[in-house]
Amino acid sequence: MSEEPADAGDGRPTRVAVTGTPGTGKSTATDLLADEYEVVHLNERIKGDESLWTERDADRDTLVADLDAVRDHLGDWTGVLDSHLAHRFDVDRVVVLRCHPETIEARLRERGESAATAEENAESEALDVILSEAVAEHGTESVYEIDTTGRDPEAVADAIRAAIEGEREPSAGTVDFMDYI
Repeated sequence: MSEEPADAGDGRPTRVAVTGTPGTGKSTATDLLADEYEVVHLNERIKGDESLWTERDADRDTLVADLDAVRDHLGDWTGVLDSHLAHRFDVDRVVVLRCHPETIEARLRERGESAATAEENAESEALDVILSEAVAEHGTESVYEIDTTGRDPEAVADAIRAAIEGEREPSAGTVDFMDYI
């Protein structure tokens, strides 16, 4: 579990993970926060630096990140870390974006993902995989769950901002998509 949340001297956390299943809207929403916070789009960094991944998963057409190398690469970072892997790092607060699995499946198919990849991610979302990992790593007191289903990117960015600024309470376990299974 993480240490007691650190802050930047103004009560705000210094390291915030914005995580969630692919297709929940992480990058779109965090792009809207880039004028206020240092935003690190981790997946783009991993794709752009061969020293940050160990192999290509041909079945999923994805890279397998080397989390230790990524940790070293990040160093003593501050700001908002955007990635479906962000909760795996030392952070003060975790914002888990959630979205109905049918919406995730449709978004991923629109991006050109295979049917198998889109279905696998939709099922992971229904089973709370990333939320469960975030809670196991950081505890319920540091996890903020946001349902992005049907919300525009600005509203999602506002909800993330509220979590960063301490204007909302931790909320792990408030979203349920088991009806999808």
